[in-house]
Amino acid sequence: MSHQGQVPSGLDNPLPPAFHKLAISNLMAQSAEQLTLAAVPIVAVLMLQAGPGQIGLVAAVQSLPFLLFSIPLGLLADRMSRKKLMLLSEMLRVCALVVLIAALLLNQISVPLLAAIGFFAAVGTVGFSVSAPSLVPALVNREHLAKANGRLELARSMAFAGGPALAGALIAWMGASTSFVLSLMLSLAAVGFLNQISEPGRQAAPDRHPWLEIKDGAHFVWTHDLLRPILFTSVAWNISWFVLQAIYVPYAIRTLGMGSSEVGLTLACYGAGMIAGSLMASKIVARMTFGNAILLGPLFSVLAAAVMAFTHFWPTPTVAGLAYFLFGFGPIIWTITSTTLRQSVTPNTMMGRVTAINIVTGTGARPIGALLGGFVGEAFSDLTSLLVVVAGFSVQAIIISLSRVRALKSLSELQESQEE
Repeated sequence: MSHQGQVPSGLDNPLPPAFHKLAISNLMAQSAEQLTLAAVPIVAVLMLQAGPGQIGLVAAVQSLPFLLFSIPLGLLADRMSRKKLMLLSEMLRVCALVVLIAALLLNQISVPLLAAIGFFAAVGTVGFSVSAPSLVPALVNREHLAKANGRLELARSMAFAGGPALAGALIAWMGASTSFVLSLMLSLAAVGFLNQISEPGRQAAPDRHPWLEIKDGAHFVWTHDLLRPILFTSVAWNISWFVLQAIYVPYAIRTLGMGSSEVGLTLACYGAGMIAGSLMASKIVARMTFGNAILLGPLFSVLAAAVMAFTHFWPTPTVAGLAYFLFGFGPIIWTITSTTLRQSVTPNTMMGRVTAINIVTGTGARPIGALLGGFVGEAFSDLTSLLVVVAGFSVQAIIISLSRVRALKSLSELQESQEE
């Protein structure tokens, strides 16, 4: 029996106009987010002389909404219009950016203010993040989910590639406020494209206590032998990634001697790797078993962490950029394949909650990683900090390698078993 919701009639095009509007809106929203995320630590270090501890604190506060609001917003995504939830979420980001720009222009910027504004902007990001993957199966036929997810991830990759480099260049050439003004314009554009989407109707959710709805979603993920290891891998990856994010900008500026433009360019290599991975994902997945394709991201992450540790011995932007490229290339294939797997095995009526649980346990682990990175960066040497990152990424690779996910031969076989 199929778990997917009914795709509206007339969608002969595998990727219909409504999906393309969603993809463009996603590109605008992701670009706005990445510009802001890249600019905030650079502004904090250059304007406020923030160290790893303060950068880690800002990153932790910015990522707290993923921990606090993913589940409630995921429940909302299963109960209300997902388009409307995305619109409200993006408008919250718009408001946060307006406050940030005003604070910069009035010379009232501070580390606590950066953290507080980042918190509210991230609430908007969470709402958008739980709604978009839940809306895709309603717009696209099941057999084209991987293609649709690839398109969304390509848009995200372009944002990751352009955002950091553009943020660094704008701060160096035109001042900090310019980067945030561009973010605001992109976020408003995302709202405009979202508003044009015609969302298919769906059956009203049963009138049950929210706690029972959340419990059902958590039980589904926890007892599923494919979704559970993906969840644990995501947790370990996000902790390790945010340890790196907390220590990298201070390390790059103070130890590697980079300026803001060079920092932005090395961070942009992450997006370049994501673009390359997105474009090559379909060919790579076609040439190996689906399980091995999922393994690529975790294994590439270990390699990338080792390359980043090598900057201690060869301190050049080129090596750091290579590490970020590898961090983008492999994990984007993981994101596409693991998202497609999750959508394939999850009932459409539970999609928002299952997506939210994946976010809250994976992305919600970011504050732990950010605080840990801040502590490690302040308390230990650069080399020790980088080795902690390598160890963390090794853990996530071991988790997924020992799971049943590795034995998956193809997604079609999995979908057939779901329909029996």
